[in-house]
Amino acid sequence: MPRSSREQAARTRESILGEVVDEASVSGLDGITIGTLAEHLGMSKAGVIGPFGSKESLQLEALGRAAAIFRADVWEPAAREPAGRARLAALIEAWLSHLARPAFPGGCFLTQAAADFDARPGEVRDAVQRIGRLWERTLAGEVRAAIESGEIAGVDPEQAAFEVNAIAQGVNQAIQLHRDRDAVERGRRAMRRATGLSDR
Repeated sequence: MPRSSREQAARTRESILGEVVDEASVSGLDGITIGTLAEHLGMSKAGVIGPFGSKESLQLEALGRAAAIFRADVWEPAAREPAGRARLAALIEAWLSHLARPAFPGGCFLTQAAADFDARPGEVRDAVQRIGRLWERTLAGEVRAAIESGEIAGVDPEQAAFEVNAIAQGVNQAIQLHRDRDAVERGRRAMRRATGLSDR
């Protein structure tokens, strides 16, 4: 394939993935339809599904794209801080910022995907589960690092990771469903308390 054709194919693929991620954050990964995507993109249905082969493959790639955006928004800024209290605090702030902007039109993509597929077996559910478990292990690891450095105490890392993840989902719902202007600050207080950064 000539270089210009490869570049055009890559741009087309990127456009489709971008549209899928935005649409799925509102309608859910299973709620997207090839017909709607084709209409929004000004393409044929075959042109939309062709680069991916199937709707499931398209869903999996969109999930991977959303996870990459989350990682760039939340993990990478925090990772620049030294492990321990500073990184844990930065992670909380970056996560709340990700939710508050929000990064996707429908709010947290991964929360939406988890709700869609939590009871539905298949490759998409497995991928959502892997991403969620990896993130909880990451959170627990950051709490553990802060404990080992002596900067926080009296916190169970796995419990803290569970609570912070649940709080983030609550913040997302409060922002998206209730348009709660206090959601971010409430979430900040709850996350800091759960991780031992604050006892207030």
